[in-house]
Amino acid sequence: MILITGGVRSGKSVLAERLVAQASEQVLYIATAVVTDSEMAERIQLHRENRPAHWRTWEGYRDLGAVITTQTRPGEAIILECITTLITNLLFEQAGETPPEQMDFAVLEVGIQQQISDLLAACARMTSPIYLVTNELGMGIVPENRLARHFRDIAGRVNQRLAAAASEVFLMVSGIEVKIK
Repeated sequence: MILITGGVRSGKSVLAERLVAQASEQVLYIATAVVTDSEMAERIQLHRENRPAHWRTWEGYRDLGAVITTQTRPGEAIILECITTLITNLLFEQAGETPPEQMDFAVLEVGIQQQISDLLAACARMTSPIYLVTNELGMGIVPENRLARHFRDIAGRVNQRLAAAASEVFLMVSGIEVKIK
């Protein structure tokens, strides 16, 4: 498993796509984004159009350990993009209509971390190259609002687990890859 992290528009996706193309012509692209508004719908459509036509795509954010185990074909490499979006979707799905000021983030994180545990277990069982893309959120100031602070903390703990399990970790900075593990 290879983890690629960095800031927004740092070149994470470009690196992941280059590395996966070098690993295999056959690719399973797991896209975790969901349509939440018209802008997001346009972004998702643009991503779909920019992917090579011969790559297979699976869209969703839940139970990705099972997806990797059951959907990957022999000889196929995997890109999972993006862990941060996965966390966002799981957080809001579990919270339901609960307002952010009333969310029990410790309870919500348990569910998220279980999904990450299942993902890590599946990645460990696979022989296919797997590239996980995530955002580095811990290099800025402490967010002003409660939801953003807890989200940043959860994402940071998830990223630490992923980096510990990864065989390689890359940090992208302004389009430049820095191998950190």
